[in-house]
Amino acid sequence: MKRIYLDYAATTPLHPEVFKVMKPYLLENFGNPATLYSYGQEARQAVESARDKIAGLIHAKSEEIVFTGGGTEANNLAIKGVAQALEKKGNHIITCAIEHHSVLGPCQALEKRGFAVTYLPVDEYGRVSPESVGNAITPKTILISIMHANNEIGTLQPVAEIGRIARQKGIYFHTDAVQTLGHIPVDVDELGADLLSTSAHKIYGPKGVGALYIRECVKLAPLIDGGEQEDRRRAGTENVPGIIGFGRAVELAEVDMSGEAQRLTELRDRLIKDLQATIEDIHLNGHPSARLPGNVNISINYVEGEAVCLNLDLENICAATGSACTTGSIEPSHVVLALGRNRQLAHGSVRFTMGKWTSAVEINRVKKVLPGIVARLRSMSPLYRQDRH
Repeated sequence: MKRIYLDYAATTPLHPEVFKVMKPYLLENFGNPATLYSYGQEARQAVESARDKIAGLIHAKSEEIVFTGGGTEANNLAIKGVAQALEKKGNHIITCAIEHHSVLGPCQALEKRGFAVTYLPVDEYGRVSPESVGNAITPKTILISIMHANNEIGTLQPVAEIGRIARQKGIYFHTDAVQTLGHIPVDVDELGADLLSTSAHKIYGPKGVGALYIRECVKLAPLIDGGEQEDRRRAGTENVPGIIGFGRAVELAEVDMSGEAQRLTELRDRLIKDLQATIEDIHLNGHPSARLPGNVNISINYVEGEAVCLNLDLENICAATGSACTTGSIEPSHVVLALGRNRQLAHGSVRFTMGKWTSAVEINRVKKVLPGIVARLRSMSPLYRQDRH
């Protein structure tokens, strides 16, 4: 039986058209873009072309795009770079409780260096209140970092409203747009973003390459020293094939973004409705409508999410329990806990994320096998039997 892949939020398959444009730069056109001869200048031209494409998608200037080794590095560069550059001005950062670990980790590291970080709570749908952001600002606040959409539950944040607050107060605003770039419109001016993180492998590009948008007025210290690359903001020879692949992935994503978003939204809503109708005592995590088109995250009472995913895998269906970056952890999702769910429900969370090659037939397969898996696992649960007697 053909394997059904429903973990597009973790990574996407490499698009054949992306591989096609990358291949020559892995084999024949292998030059270092920092060199002056033709091999290097061909590579440089290709890198700058990709930079133009990414800048165009988010309505930025090409010189405001800095290539990184992925979304995690982009988030680290944004947060630590601003903190280091503005340390004499202030030491307070505002973020929220359900950020990706590549935002929470740098914030926690900065706390050990004496910075103060406010972790704002979210409502039952995983949304940050813009009012709470405004109330958290102090004279020492130098950065606000709120993600565009959550990678686990798919909730879209009121980023534009938060960006306006940051702009009014003269505070840098960073948003992690790794899950939204290429899937829904991302405009740095409409969002009010001074810094914005992206990643290629979430939009059918290669792993190991991302980009950070840095508004031209932003002061930011580099994390990596030792080279002149990327306007001295990210030293090291550029990943030329990866960057070219990223540029092509952006081109492809732009072609039918709205149509694909509509298709995935319909599949998403149908799956949610049918699972709620066929499995008792399940809970949708995240906002019912203000969420990513292809994201379905549910908590199933009386079962472990890991057990559900392992049983789905036996049926050749790939799903997840949370962020790919925390796979292997025995702790429940910090995101689901932040919604007010108890630990039992947080442990029972399962995430299905859809993408370009997801079909209605595949979704019907999930709807067919999941109720039986849940019933079988619940039959072995002493808590379930206890509550039913």
